Amino acid sequence: MRYGIVIFPSKQLQDEANSYRMRYDPHYALIPPHVTLKEPFEANEDDLKQIIPDLRNIAKETKPFPLTVKKVSSFFPVTNTIYMKVEPIEALLDVNERLHSGKLPKDQAFAFVPHITIAQKLSDDEFSDVFGSLQMQQFDLEETADRFQLMYQLENGSWTVFETFKFGEE
Repeated sequence: MRYGIVIFPSKQLQDEANSYRMRYDPHYALIPPHVTLKEPFEANEDDLKQIIPDLRNIAKETKPFPLTVKKVSSFFPVTNTIYMKVEPIEALLDVNERLHSGKLPKDQAFAFVPHITIAQKLSDDEFSDVFGSLQMQQFDLEETADRFQLMYQLENGSWTVFETFKFGEE
């Protein structure tokens, strides 16, 4: 089964992201707005028995930290993906690094860029128009990340929470 690890922001930040996603993100219905901490990976029940204690330790040893969004950016020219840029603070980078160690799969196809996708799979013209207008907007969104979720993918492609891990808790 495919699993991934994410942080879900507050409803306010999700509503802001969804105001764009419902129009520009074909994955809108598959998963709420999120910050991907660990890309999808394959695991079975035996793997999970080893992975979940590692996730609990990472959560226990991590203090809640701020998630800050001030602007949009993109992965152009690699893909026509537009995202809300999450400030890459040390605590967030540390969690990502720790999620690629221990019993967890270590594969990481891309460098970690903390973000919340708001548009993807756009045509070149649509990308240019949407990105051009969004770049002019300033966001001033800050909240506290206090947990992350282990997600699994259903047969229809949507994602659902397997378990939630709160920062700083046993």
